[in-house]
Amino acid sequence: MNREEALAIVREFVKNENLVRHMLAVESAMKFYAEKFGEDTEKWRATALLHDYDWEIHPTLEEHPQAGIDLLRERGVSEEILRAILSHADHTGISRDSQMEKALLACDEITGLIVAVALVRPSRSLADLKVKSVKKKWKDKAFAAGVNREEVAQAVDDFEIELWEHVGNVIQAMQTIAPELGL
Repeated sequence: MNREEALAIVREFVKNENLVRHMLAVESAMKFYAEKFGEDTEKWRATALLHDYDWEIHPTLEEHPQAGIDLLRERGVSEEILRAILSHADHTGISRDSQMEKALLACDEITGLIVAVALVRPSRSLADLKVKSVKKKWKDKAFAAGVNREEVAQAVDDFEIELWEHVGNVIQAMQTIAPELGL
């Protein structure tokens, strides 16, 4: 499964452009880390793109992401990617063992917080976004309240990178596709 095939699946099943942008943001971060660690960039990008492809079809924890796995398997998605997708949701009981699995969880929710911070800035842009702005909003639990800071911090710790370095890396990655993200 390459990036183009994964994106075609996303475009087939996801109508909400904000959800597509979320998957593109996670993809940019995963690409950054795949390159940094010398991993298979196409595989990491495809994993990021597909991790929430079924959210509109199965929008509950009882179903997402496990209910979407069979369709991906039918489309030829590798078991390694399927396992990573399943592992990004704690309720599936699939442990995160590989670096790709840990990266996916570490990159997932933090992109939402970064987007939220960018949107409240006067520029409404990623171009001038700094880590210190995210750090300031991190402390405000009412801001982007859906982002569980403890879970994000644990995921980043499991990924074995310092939180604010990670935030800087993800901002940098997202800046490379800012127009696609509307930021």
